[in-house]
Amino acid sequence: MDAVLAEVRNASPEVRKAALETRARQADADQAGRWLNPSIGLELENFSGSGPLAGFDQTETTFSIAQTFQLGGKRSKRQRAARASAALATAECNAILRETELEAVTLFYELDAAAQLVRLADQSAELADTLSETVGKRVDAGAAAPPELSRAKADAAALRAVAAQTRGDMESLRYDLSALWGSADPVFEAPVQPMTAPADPGPANLGQHPAIKVAEAGIVARQAEQDLARAQGIPDLTLSAGMRQFEQTGDTAFLLGVSVPVPLFDRNRDATRAAGYRTDAGRADRAAVEARLLASQRASVAQVRAAQERLALLENDALPSARAAYEASVQGYAAGKFDLTSTLDARKGLIESGVAVIDAARALNTENMRLRSLIGAPPFNGDIQ
Repeated sequence: MDAVLAEVRNASPEVRKAALETRARQADADQAGRWLNPSIGLELENFSGSGPLAGFDQTETTFSIAQTFQLGGKRSKRQRAARASAALATAECNAILRETELEAVTLFYELDAAAQLVRLADQSAELADTLSETVGKRVDAGAAAPPELSRAKADAAALRAVAAQTRGDMESLRYDLSALWGSADPVFEAPVQPMTAPADPGPANLGQHPAIKVAEAGIVARQAEQDLARAQGIPDLTLSAGMRQFEQTGDTAFLLGVSVPVPLFDRNRDATRAAGYRTDAGRADRAAVEARLLASQRASVAQVRAAQERLALLENDALPSARAAYEASVQGYAAGKFDLTSTLDARKGLIESGVAVIDAARALNTENMRLRSLIGAPPFNGDIQ
């Protein structure tokens, strides 16, 4: 699992895409803090007209430079809104990472269970072959009818087919897992580790969950957008300065100008009100996310307890009883005390019990990891545990 999480954190395409979007928004924030460029103007007046204005003798040439100054703190508030958007992208990237980590851990335990199912299928096929040999001996001795041997061989072939299918399922899971870090060629074997009940994940820390951080960053971003929208209603000031030359006399003169838009029709109040609504929606979303996470945590705790009880019953009671029943049925069949149907049913019960134990262990581990993901316990705290 350590290797799986390391690969996801280092090479997940989805996480990398989100991280690049974070950098893009940081660049947008740098751009938002730039000053507006000045403008340069050149005007020619009173030329190529009629009468005294024919030609260029009466021409007036004006060269000017104009600079618009954003009032109301627009530049700083625009940059603050862009920084808040970049922080939101960072929180979203962390949320994607947490989701990908949980998906990877879930697939890891599914692959682990698939590997155990392959071993169980192989063992079941071996049991079927052994039983076929026992049936063959009884048929040769005249103690059993020949159709029983055909039935035992058919059952053994069916179990070998199941073993082949489980191997295919395991291979499919290997590809699914490696695809999480962008690899189309899994270069790892199936995990080999004991599937035991994990330890207590520890105290909850829902306030640090990435979903909460996304909601909080969203509120900050919406508030910054509201401040910017309010500032956009303040008119900007444009100052201009230049020089005018009179061709007729050769005189020159300086020019100064000031222009301010008149906020007669648009004061950006509607955009400010819309940003306020989005801020309120963000606060409501934050409360909803916290409630949803808390409900999910409590449900996950209940699922973990139920899975622990289920696994204990299967391991301590169901599986040993099924194994004892099968061994007794095989011995009884060899001695002529039981028929083949009872023996096959006992073996079916043993196989089903083994499958149930593997599935219960997988469910317990998966649910425990889901709980750890919710509360930020290892291995979902950014460290390789």
